[in-house]
Amino acid sequence: MNKEHKTLLLLTGFFLFAFFMPLGSELFREAIYSSLFWLNDYARAHVLTCLIPAFFIAGAIGVFIKKDVILSYLGPKSKKWVAYSIAAVSGAILAVCSCTILPLFAGIRKRGAGLGPAATFLYSGPAINIAAMFLTISVLGFSIGLARIFFAVVMSIIIGLTMHWIYPEKIEGGGLFIGDSEENPASKSSLILFFVFLVGILIINGFSVPPTYIWYKYAAMIIMALTVAFIALFKFQRNLAKEWINETWTFTKILFPTLLIGVMVAGFIMPFLPESLIQGIVGQNTILGNFIASIFGAFMYFSTMTEIPIMQGLIEKGMHKGPALALLLAGPSLSLPAMLVIGRVLGFKKTLTYIVLVVVFSMLAGLIYGYL
Repeated sequence: MNKEHKTLLLLTGFFLFAFFMPLGSELFREAIYSSLFWLNDYARAHVLTCLIPAFFIAGAIGVFIKKDVILSYLGPKSKKWVAYSIAAVSGAILAVCSCTILPLFAGIRKRGAGLGPAATFLYSGPAINIAAMFLTISVLGFSIGLARIFFAVVMSIIIGLTMHWIYPEKIEGGGLFIGDSEENPASKSSLILFFVFLVGILIINGFSVPPTYIWYKYAAMIIMALTVAFIALFKFQRNLAKEWINETWTFTKILFPTLLIGVMVAGFIMPFLPESLIQGIVGQNTILGNFIASIFGAFMYFSTMTEIPIMQGLIEKGMHKGPALALLLAGPSLSLPAMLVIGRVLGFKKTLTYIVLVVVFSMLAGLIYGYL
């Protein structure tokens, strides 16, 4: 299908939607209002104080922490504890999302990364994306946010080790080759202060304070933001500061529109989901409830962070915290489009094994968290 056909199909679909829009339906009007209400709530509560600082942090990570240095430790000759540890946490360090994880996964696998560390990286990466972590904690709460980080890291290592055990690989010559990284033209002290104040903005934002002291909280965040800007302007070379802004913008334009669409879609569908249905399927911390949540997460497309507003609505309608975590873990690491990419890299048999492991261990993590 060429570009003109796609445009025609899109315009036709939009026209049919506009023509048959059931404006006389009370439920439809409620869904439209719910969609706009959710969008307004997210814009007021999370964009300025949570998302934007997270995007700037992700941009800084992309510029100052070089991917080739980290990924060079994932080869089959690397020590296991080093390879799996780096693979499990590098999603946060590299700020990868559910879309960027796939080419990185394919790239490191092609260059010689071991199957185990590659699978660990693929599962953990999107779940502990820097923006996703802060948004999960901000919207869904500290408990489930921390659980998501912990179980993503732990279960990813178990999945990787299991893949390696089922499909052992012989270590051949060569290994993973990555080009040399360029040194950042900035002092270590400036970089440390830069990251401390950047992360500090999000930490301060997470504090709950009485309304009387809210302006002190905002004043502290503004001072930190001005300090970050001062360091970027006067302590970094101009090209380095520009690269940081460009990387931040690249990250933002990929994730931000998707998140807003996800928020609106989640708000729209919530009136159509009766609480009795949610409570009956995933309202309890059962094996079946966690399994359904894992399957739903694995086979739906959840780009990074769009699963968070969906989870917020489901939890409000009675979804138990166990199945909620299972969906949060399975969702970003798998989707039908992702399975096609993974299948081309690993082959059918290994891909099927990986899918089963993702569903099983996401379900297990949900069960454990649900009983805590």
